[in-house]
Amino acid sequence: GFGTDINSLENPETPIREAYRLVFAFDIGSRILHGLQAFIPSTKYLPAKMNRDMESARNIILDTATTIITEKEGQAAAHTSHKDIIALISKDNLKMKEAGEEGLSFETMRDQVMTFLGAGHDTTATGVAWTLHLLSINPAIKAKLRAEIKAYMPFLFDPATRYDPAELAKVDADQLPYLDNVCRESLRYIPPIPMTVRQSIADDMLGPYKVPAGTVIYVLANAINRLPMYWGPTANEFNPDRWDKLPETYTTNAFMTFLQGPRGCVGRKFAETEMKVLLCCLLSMFEFARDETVADPETLKMWRLVLRPRDGVSLKTTLLNA
Repeated sequence: GFGTDINSLENPETPIREAYRLVFAFDIGSRILHGLQAFIPSTKYLPAKMNRDMESARNIILDTATTIITEKEGQAAAHTSHKDIIALISKDNLKMKEAGEEGLSFETMRDQVMTFLGAGHDTTATGVAWTLHLLSINPAIKAKLRAEIKAYMPFLFDPATRYDPAELAKVDADQLPYLDNVCRESLRYIPPIPMTVRQSIADDMLGPYKVPAGTVIYVLANAINRLPMYWGPTANEFNPDRWDKLPETYTTNAFMTFLQGPRGCVGRKFAETEMKVLLCCLLSMFEFARDETVADPETLKMWRLVLRPRDGVSLKTTLLNA
């Protein structure tokens, strides 16, 4: 995405990896602190070690984003050819400034990197994990999805052609309507980020309620995504077919996994495509089944920025056609 090698696999103790480990920690202390800060923001200023660690982690991520932007702006000025997201933005930004237009500020570009680094961490992986769980308990849906993938991309099911560049170049995951339905339904049913926060910038009315400027508003995607008033009586069921015939009461604002409008997720299309590609690869190579010896992960959801199963998703996995 950024054309930058973090080397976290070769060096698990790399600073950026440690920073993310702190930010996304799932221990009881971190969950309590995160819960307090969600509803009492001022608690982040308490001189607690956990707060100091979080601030240190944030600074490491901020420094990483600053370094990435600095490098990409230098590459753009030197007309070096790179095709990662930030390199392309930097290149277009330079053209705008050379044409006398304002362009994006360094801070705005850095904040975009921070958004991708923060919101893109674990969200797609968590979404795929929940989807595999839902498919494992709905074998008919899984079979229908695998059949569509095989019909469109048969080469994925043959080890001899699975990694053929010529075949891969033809792939467009957006051409599989049922895959699209499954991904959207999974993201509706269990949104990886179940809640986000916004702050009103002016006095407003929300129905009969007055909302003063500066009010902190919690947007609960996991609740909105299942409201029967929008989704009908089957709102609490996992059903990919619903997307082929949405109820008349449906509105785009009823699907809040990525939020909507100008403040919606800038990485939505990238995340959806990444999720589709991963599912195509996994379902063409492996069979997944529910492991009845472990607790249902849906009863053990744990939220810390990302809604994950406490003990992970344990599935019985075998090679397809093995």
